[in-house]
Amino acid sequence: MSTPLAPAVLRQALSYPAYRALTDERFAEGRTTSADPAYNTPAILEYARINLARMNRLDKLPLLEPATIGVAQALPRPLTALVLTESWCGDAAQIVPVLHRIADASAGRLTLRLLLRDEHPALMDQFLTNGGRSIPKLLLLDAATHAVLSTWGPRPTPAQTLVQEALAAGLPYEERNTRLHTWYAQDKTLTTQTEIRELLGRLPDNEKTAA
Repeated sequence: MSTPLAPAVLRQALSYPAYRALTDERFAEGRTTSADPAYNTPAILEYARINLARMNRLDKLPLLEPATIGVAQALPRPLTALVLTESWCGDAAQIVPVLHRIADASAGRLTLRLLLRDEHPALMDQFLTNGGRSIPKLLLLDAATHAVLSTWGPRPTPAQTLVQEALAAGLPYEERNTRLHTWYAQDKTLTTQTEIRELLGRLPDNEKTAA
């Protein structure tokens, strides 16, 4: 689907526990995971605090549907789920823990790795959404070749539609944000799981890839 990612980039990627530790450490220091001052204002730090609470909650819930586990364990070959993310991003807080649970349940077929968006602008700019650096952005890689097989993000389709309609209506950011996270709370990760299952199910098998 694209030129394989450079091994040097992948070596910088974090495991989920390492990413969670980094988000906690940076917040304790009064910072987000980004070095950009625009993402370290008092308002953004408050969003980061809320995001930590969201991730903590999702880490503790029995999230996954049996169908999600089944698809993850039936992958035809090992994959890497590489995600561009940041601690200030509310969508990432709702989605990255779900991806972690899917990878954790995959019996080694799917490995989750995370890169900070603002440390990897060149990579991010290869996978823009409507011209923007929207995150989280999931890149599904062949674990052996590091080729990008598919992408997903920054949010489930109904949530993206909600955001686009709110923008078109000229709603202020706080109202858009409230509507978005109300949707996530009511959805209980089900649409995220469904879309990731569909993404994994559309991947070519080993024979087609080799051909």
